Amino acid sequence: MIEELHPKFKKVMIIDDNFIDLYISSRMITKNNFAKIVLEYSAAKEALKYLQDNQDNISVLPQIIFIDIYMPLMSGFEFLEAYDKLPTNLKKHCKAFIISSTIDDDDIARANGDKNVVCFQVKPINKEFLDRI
Repeated sequence: MIEELHPKFKKVMIIDDNFIDLYISSRMITKNNFAKIVLEYSAAKEALKYLQDNQDNISVLPQIIFIDIYMPLMSGFEFLEAYDKLPTNLKKHCKAFIISSTIDDDDIARANGDKNVVCFQVKPINKEFLDRI
């Protein structure tokens, strides 16, 4: 009898305005059995609204949030500023990771210095990175 593999996490959120990167990240997550459900957002404001609307319902919140830095309307850093104002129980449940192609040392230092960011990872997401989480 083959034992069914259980995903590492129930729900993961990806926020990236680049649809190709969004697709690649989503495929890596599902292909590597990292999460059962992938919430895809091309706009940080929409993702933030989802978190705000569901802040009292931990069961529908993502356990992992992957967010790009450079996006129109609301950047990843602006998202993190708003995220910081969300309730503590939500922030304990949702762990944020910056996923970016930036080579700017200031951006990397800012991401790694944010108390709500677990770590900075260069795009694209790969199996080794997912295995370390």
